[in-house]
Amino acid sequence: MKHQDNIVSSFRDPSGFLFYKNNLIYRQVNISYKENYDHLMESGLYKILINNKLLIPHREVDASSLSDRKSYKTIKPELIPFISYPYEWSFSQLKNAALTTIKIQKYSLDFGMSLKDCSAYNIQFFNGKPIFIDTLSFEKLEPDKPWIAYRQFCQHFLAPLALMSCKDIRLNQLFKIHIDGIPLDLASSLLPIKTYFKFFLLTHIHLHAKSQKHFSKKPVKLSKHKMGHQSLLSLIDNLESAITKLKWKPRNTEWAKYYEIDNYSLNAHKNKNYIVADFINKINPKNVWDLGANTGTFSRISSEKGIMTVSIDSDPAAVEKNYLKCVEKNEANILPLLLDITNPSPGIGWQNQERLSLLGRGSADTVLALALIHHLAISNNLPFDKIATFFSKICKSLIIEFIPKSDSQIQKLLFTREDIFTYYTEEIFRKEFEKYFKIKNVSNIKESQRKLYLMTLQ
Repeated sequence: MKHQDNIVSSFRDPSGFLFYKNNLIYRQVNISYKENYDHLMESGLYKILINNKLLIPHREVDASSLSDRKSYKTIKPELIPFISYPYEWSFSQLKNAALTTIKIQKYSLDFGMSLKDCSAYNIQFFNGKPIFIDTLSFEKLEPDKPWIAYRQFCQHFLAPLALMSCKDIRLNQLFKIHIDGIPLDLASSLLPIKTYFKFFLLTHIHLHAKSQKHFSKKPVKLSKHKMGHQSLLSLIDNLESAITKLKWKPRNTEWAKYYEIDNYSLNAHKNKNYIVADFINKINPKNVWDLGANTGTFSRISSEKGIMTVSIDSDPAAVEKNYLKCVEKNEANILPLLLDITNPSPGIGWQNQERLSLLGRGSADTVLALALIHHLAISNNLPFDKIATFFSKICKSLIIEFIPKSDSQIQKLLFTREDIFTYYTEEIFRKEFEKYFKIKNVSNIKESQRKLYLMTLQ
């Protein structure tokens, strides 16, 4: 096995690591993890987690040629279609990820095991639901041992959810700076005074932060800090209750209520839906990225056809509404994500490779860019050549809406600023995109000045 095949995000784990071979993903289980792995598989815990769709399934493979001398076994986990990160999730996505982690810990305790790692990055969204992906995070429970992952759970789940709920929804972006979760002293300093009167936040964040500071310069012997089984269960129940109590209600931001204030007539909406569906049928993609998806109206045209669709928007309220609709309708083929494509997620962590950039996670068969081009070109001052180059890097085909400058929505954008956008014409738009794409179809949207273009990469 070659080192360059290793997946950087798993290099910190002494129990094993992930690697690619021939474009397939594997996980090596090291000999040092043998006892824990065997207990996971033989105790019944693996089976119950798989049956409840809480842990990614895997199969053991005969892969002696792939493994090294530290290897006990090699497993091949089921592939996650699109990897996402906590700073790209809505409030309810992170909350459900936290509750899933708690549920897994409860099952683990029933089978004499415990999670040694409660990183939010161990959760992915698969078939519309949060699922745990780190098979090597389970360890046999030692009597009276404190929960080693307690601090990490608070930093990765409770602290960011408290900040999003009680302070500002945008504070989940602190994950981009603090890769191992939001430091509790920072969370404590940012939370309002009123949170000191909420017992679960006082205990798990404010006092927890003070305790960390107090003991930071003193040697601590874990053997002196014992936690019986009932106390451990009480801690888990208390954390579950704390997570459940945290709420955030999306307000009607400009974008979350966009479809209520746009300038489409009912016939125009229906016709736009019809054209997008027709274009998708013509291309028949395996996956779709919907950029500027809002609450996911057009994302569902592809997802309801069984096509894996990543539904991207930069408005927290719109993404939250999109995700809650996914939960309500039990939708399996749509993944709402919070991303600003003018400043997409960068590569972060060691060598900027532990968590990949948006572009580092691959590309899409098809990109939807509906009611988006004018925001990129006018609101963000991006020339068409830059926009066309970007799209050429992320997709094989493109369904893009062109909106003329005479459109009322563009006139609103220009109302308080000078019109310096002389390049914003359909002729220049076509010229720049045809450097990379072949225009396959153009359809006028009824009762509208707008057009939908179907393009394929040259």
